[in-house]
Amino acid sequence: MNSSRALLVWAAGVAAYLVAVTQRTTFGVAGLEATDRFSASASQLSVFTVVQLLVYAGLQVPVGVLVDRWGPRTLIVTGGVLMALGQAHLAFADTVGAGIAGRLLVGAGDAMTFISVLRLLPAWFEPRRIPVLTQWTGIIGQLGQVVSVLPFVAVLSVAGWQSAFLSAAALSALAVLLAVVLIRDSPVAGTRTVQTIRETGTSLAAAWKQPGTRLGLWTHFTIQFPGTVFVLMWGYPYLVRAEKVGEGAASALMTLFVAVGIVCGPLLGRYVGRHPLRRSTMVLAIAALMAGAWLAVLLYPGPAPLVLLTLLVVALAVGGPGSMIAFDFARTFNPAARMGTATGIVNIGGFLASLLTMFAIGTVLDILLGTGFSQGDLYALPSFRLAMSVQILVLAVGATAVVIARRRVRRRMAEQGVVVPPLRDALARERRRRREQRAARGR
Repeated sequence: MNSSRALLVWAAGVAAYLVAVTQRTTFGVAGLEATDRFSASASQLSVFTVVQLLVYAGLQVPVGVLVDRWGPRTLIVTGGVLMALGQAHLAFADTVGAGIAGRLLVGAGDAMTFISVLRLLPAWFEPRRIPVLTQWTGIIGQLGQVVSVLPFVAVLSVAGWQSAFLSAAALSALAVLLAVVLIRDSPVAGTRTVQTIRETGTSLAAAWKQPGTRLGLWTHFTIQFPGTVFVLMWGYPYLVRAEKVGEGAASALMTLFVAVGIVCGPLLGRYVGRHPLRRSTMVLAIAALMAGAWLAVLLYPGPAPLVLLTLLVVALAVGGPGSMIAFDFARTFNPAARMGTATGIVNIGGFLASLLTMFAIGTVLDILLGTGFSQGDLYALPSFRLAMSVQILVLAVGATAVVIARRRVRRRMAEQGVVVPPLRDALARERRRRREQRAARGR
């Protein structure tokens, strides 16, 4: 296996994913301009992203099956073409219906990319390298948010809506070209495993029946959605209109979101590698961190200070690399032949939670405006506080489901002779190990 060739294939795949994240997040930073362009209410505005994510989530299992059947290169190229068409369509859209059609195409193309890039890894790299490369795939891909926050916003401000979204479409066209030229499904030319329809159904059923797959799904559901909701839809309007943060500071916070993810990704990857039996414990800790950060901001009397908003963004950003633990569950509890299918099932979780939460927030804002609570300001701070509190409920549901799924996984592991010791015992063992290391260095 040629290492440089493998890295080139992976780099082209990651570039396609980075561009997909850019297309996914462009509408979130254009929310205020979209309100004026389409004369849309909050709930109508949320439909743009909800439809996009609904299509994304709905296609995860079919895409996972197709990746296992036809190979990742075809899906990456098709996804890039769809996103280019969607952004070009949105550039000229001037009605809510036309705009939603454009985001539907973007969601469909986006759905094909991440799973396909992960599916390249087992074919091109040794198993021991895959967990680290999975983390770096997520980390580098999230730099697409920086592209949407900085260059895209700059073009939007200077040249306007049409030029900004046409530029985004051109970026996807470039990703398609790179994928066609550089990506191959396997180091062996012509190698592809094509499943029969019966084999496909069997693979899907087996992946779902595996408790580890469902633990991955609920992990993704619980800790991926808060950051996605914030970056894709409601974070920018919340910061600028409700908390009265300047646009420059808001863009800086969005960039900080990406930077924190880059720093935390390798650390979480190292934790998963050293403590594979404690992955779900880290998931629950991250969920508690995000819930605590939101409660601190929502309960603060008056607009929250910038330092508290910064801490909120940091907490939400940890959920991005944290949610990659979900795919580690899919990888370790399923054979390679159905990895795409299992990954597709897992990837539904976070985006299903995201679209439900986004729509719920928009609906609450509209209801409060209709009752007069907002005093004519759709994005008033008291209204936004009530709307954003929906996330606490979703976090609680997800964390409960993680605990239930974890019990089933550990029961299955115990049947196979793998017993997970109580956390206090593991912590005591870790303290003893550190004491022994310090004693050894002192000799």
